[in-house]
Amino acid sequence: MAFTSLEIRQAGLNRDGQPLLGPIDLTVESGGITVILGHNGAGKSLFVKMCHGLIPADTGEILWNGRPADATRRERGFLFQNTPLLRRSVRANIAFPLLALGIPRAARFERVEKALERSRLTARANAPATSLSGGERQRLALARAAITDPSVILLDEPSASLDPASTRALEERVREISTSGTKVFLVTHDIHQAKRLADDVLMFAEGKLLSVEPAGSFFTRPQDGAIADFLEGRL
Repeated sequence: MAFTSLEIRQAGLNRDGQPLLGPIDLTVESGGITVILGHNGAGKSLFVKMCHGLIPADTGEILWNGRPADATRRERGFLFQNTPLLRRSVRANIAFPLLALGIPRAARFERVEKALERSRLTARANAPATSLSGGERQRLALARAAITDPSVILLDEPSASLDPASTRALEERVREISTSGTKVFLVTHDIHQAKRLADDVLMFAEGKLLSVEPAGSFFTRPQDGAIADFLEGRL
């Protein structure tokens, strides 16, 4: 099912009776890449995990295409900063979600070979996934998350520990996935990465959603003092 909307209605997380995140009211109906920005501890990672259903909201509700987050998780891909990989070959890691879905062998082979090529991993296809470099591991994890053509992929700081060249390679693949029609939500603390990739921006601070804006106006005409402080490195 293609992405049409994410609706968040008074959703939040609490700890020991105190607000940890939210409450948040938000509707996202656009495609492209939504970048989620904020300082360390602002609530970015909690937000995407709550949206995906990995952490159930304590209050409110989260709807993807009008359906609850926990009932639609298989329609989305999720990438952590350090995504666990299977102790198998690169090819087997990418093929695993298709195998789980019962995709016929011939169709699996064709899709996996295309994914290897797009991810620049063809030469490493038969290597153990554990032998890959950090950048290769993240490209593999992204390929595995995208192999089922999900309607949405959520990326939680996927390039935080990568060198510039590996970051660029990952970003190129993220753009390609977005262009193909998959909605992308990307958590990052890297303002330069956000400027390169964002179509629109969600800004968090202290567990609150401060701003929802198109990337152009967010970066050139910040409407909130906290946003200006963040962009100028004071927050």
